[in-house]
Amino acid sequence: MSINATLFVQAIVFAILVWFTMSFVWPPIVKALDDRAKKIAEGLEAADKAKFELSAATRHVEVELAKSKTEVQSRVLDAEKRAQMIIEEAKITASEEAAKIIHGARAEAEQEMIKAREVLREQVALLAVKGAEQILRKEVNPSVHNDLLVQLKSEL
Repeated sequence: MSINATLFVQAIVFAILVWFTMSFVWPPIVKALDDRAKKIAEGLEAADKAKFELSAATRHVEVELAKSKTEVQSRVLDAEKRAQMIIEEAKITASEEAAKIIHGARAEAEQEMIKAREVLREQVALLAVKGAEQILRKEVNPSVHNDLLVQLKSEL
């Protein structure tokens, strides 16, 4: 065989191989590559969408967290104000109670002082009568004694 015929036959075999590959082998490979590229593109789109949703969720969480912080701060301030009001009310109540106790104690002391003066007047009157009795060495009449005691009490 000649080199020309071999080249010609090899060219025909090569052409058949190219036609067979282009017709039967190449389309499934291209389809598989296209499907893979499509899946990769969809995955990238899903990842981008997930990133966007994550950032939106993060912003939403930050906003809610800020709202919660301000709400907590306002509640703490309200609680502190309420505590101050309760303390002030307790101080006022305690002052009123103290005033009542002091007033009661003063009234009781006044009563005790009046009782003590009465007891003292009676004792002074008795001492005066006894002293006069010893000086005079005579006994005073009980009706006169009572009159003298009443008169002495009124003078004291």
